[in-house]
Amino acid sequence: MTSATAPPHAASEPPVPSPTAGSSRWSRPALPAILALAAGLYCWNLSGSGLNSFYSAAVLSGTESWKAWFFGSLDAGNFLTVDKPPFALMVMGLSCRLFGYGTWQMMLPLIAAALATIWILHASVRRVWGHGAAAVAALVLALTPITVAINRDNNPDTLLVFLMVAGAALGLRAVRDGRLSPLLGSAVCFGLAFDTKMLQGYIALPAVFLVYVCATDLGWAKRVRNLALAAVALAVSSFWWAAAVSLVPASERPYIGGSTDGSAWDLITGYNGLGRILGGDGNMGGGGGGGFSGSAGIGRLFNDALGGQISWLLPFAGVALVGGLVLCGKAPRADLTRAALVLWGGWTALHYLTFALAEGTMHPYYTTALAPGIAALCGGGGVMLLRAFRADRRWVWVLPLALAVTGLWAIVLLRRASGWNTWLWPVIAVVMALAIAGLLVFRSGRRVRLLAVSVAAAVVAAVAGPAAYAWSVPSGSGGGTGGGTNPTAGPSTGGGMGGPGGEAGGPGGAGGRGGFPGGGQGEGSGGRTPSGQGGGPGGDAFPGGGEMPGSSGSGGAPDGSGSDDERPDGTGGSGGMGGSASSELVAYLKKHQDGAKWLLAVSSSQSAAQLILSSGEPVISMWGWSGSDNAMTLARLKELVQKGELHYVQVGGGGMGGGRGGGSGAASEVTQWVQEHGTAVEASEYGDGSESSSSVYRLDPADVN
Repeated sequence: MTSATAPPHAASEPPVPSPTAGSSRWSRPALPAILALAAGLYCWNLSGSGLNSFYSAAVLSGTESWKAWFFGSLDAGNFLTVDKPPFALMVMGLSCRLFGYGTWQMMLPLIAAALATIWILHASVRRVWGHGAAAVAALVLALTPITVAINRDNNPDTLLVFLMVAGAALGLRAVRDGRLSPLLGSAVCFGLAFDTKMLQGYIALPAVFLVYVCATDLGWAKRVRNLALAAVALAVSSFWWAAAVSLVPASERPYIGGSTDGSAWDLITGYNGLGRILGGDGNMGGGGGGGFSGSAGIGRLFNDALGGQISWLLPFAGVALVGGLVLCGKAPRADLTRAALVLWGGWTALHYLTFALAEGTMHPYYTTALAPGIAALCGGGGVMLLRAFRADRRWVWVLPLALAVTGLWAIVLLRRASGWNTWLWPVIAVVMALAIAGLLVFRSGRRVRLLAVSVAAAVVAAVAGPAAYAWSVPSGSGGGTGGGTNPTAGPSTGGGMGGPGGEAGGPGGAGGRGGFPGGGQGEGSGGRTPSGQGGGPGGDAFPGGGEMPGSSGSGGAPDGSGSDDERPDGTGGSGGMGGSASSELVAYLKKHQDGAKWLLAVSSSQSAAQLILSSGEPVISMWGWSGSDNAMTLARLKELVQKGELHYVQVGGGGMGGGRGGGSGAASEVTQWVQEHGTAVEASEYGDGSESSSSVYRLDPADVN
């Protein structure tokens, strides 16, 4: 074949159009239209969406304390940080410092990053394959269901994907231009991605490295020099925060959440490193992903939990990648088309294998990082298959087969959602069949417009299923988890979030009552929390966390009534996992705080986050998110009480006596000492009247002696 992107065509066939042919008529306004569509999906009814209270509390604390902003502390008193590096929290915190604390203020930079990701991917694909391929790639990315779900949440993954896509696009530009600055920019982007979610930010980095080494026109000496400089930029941009934390004495900094020794380096190598792949280190190992995404295995991304979130176009992307590489044939080493295929194909393969085989905690929304690779392959590789389909009879069967598999897989996914939009899969089947027939009928003639209609119909049929799942998030028409700690799109399926064969009510599933760490956006009376309905059940015991103090177990409003009319935007919704703190207890604690730095010490970060948002005061999380942090010791507790910085501690209710870390020697020692030396605060003292197995104890300096 004579070209890397278009095989020779028979004499009787029309010439294959160039990538930019006719682009000025329709493709130039396509990007603004897709961005407008994406903005609608990400912003519609945003105030009614559930946000993750864990990160919301940390952002609030960052607006009250610059030290908390820098360290990523959960509380403004700087006792414990979240279990991630703080870059995403810094970005959201700056927005809230500028515009005030609230849902829109917090989400503004994340939505801007999500839209910028689409724009960057479009630009990168367009430079290689043309406007049509870029429009398809942008549309696929915008309509990926799990991407829509996570882009409406305050988890760091939206910013993570933006930084990685920017890094990949700059890396490809460095290959094309041969200049050093794009390569350094790529390294900085991946370094900041590391500062957003640590090692997950590096997953696509090997693909960028491989493409630069193999495809650039520069000589070996310049390649090695440029890569060495990029490695320095990567290291500096990745480890500046961890290095800065290490320079601060442990006694003057908060305990780094998720670590075993309070250091950022342990967080990098353990909980947010190998722990994510192998399990353990607070990552719920042994269950093949902690029960959120089904058992680890090569087919995990096609199971009931993840299939409808990310896998709709995975088969087509795989065919497009292999077909595109074959079509490149013996192109020159520096061929940009093959370089782009290797880059985005490597991106997709590396993320797929990581997520499929991870034994540690594996939330469905992690798979949003797959979406840019799938989108680029569908756009660029799809255009290559279309050109080959028209120009070479040997390739006539490839594109129709890829589309047929795509349609069949969409039908399978939609039929899994029993009773949900049952009209959709027959429509997809009919439209895809007609589109494939149109491609075959109009392939070799001069009826280009009819061929274009067939191509458009195939695209519509391919994205109809993902679009329906995506729309279910802002419209609230799906049954998946809408927000909080485990956002998903579409209806609940047979596997739910509890693994294969589980039900939707399993851990993390819609409406379930599992005990996994969670917490949507439940607020207490007078809370300053961005609002939305909670993502998890109310009133259940946390792992290592226990119930919320004074919670009636129903979630929602402070009185357990299930409503919350005092939010900033006035919307209602249910409370987060563990319910909301009793407004009477919060008022009592604030009245009797007596100058203490912290309002209360509780077992888990989930409980602490809800209380921080309800009261606006710092609250100590003694054992962190998973209950495995060693943040509180008896000596540390006595020191805080002796200094008058803490008066109230919650124990009991399945809290410090159970769950990860709850049964540890340190936790048992603290529990026993508090119960022996503290004074129990009865519900009658603050007028709640609720029945709760949790207990709050008052401690004063005299109790330490």
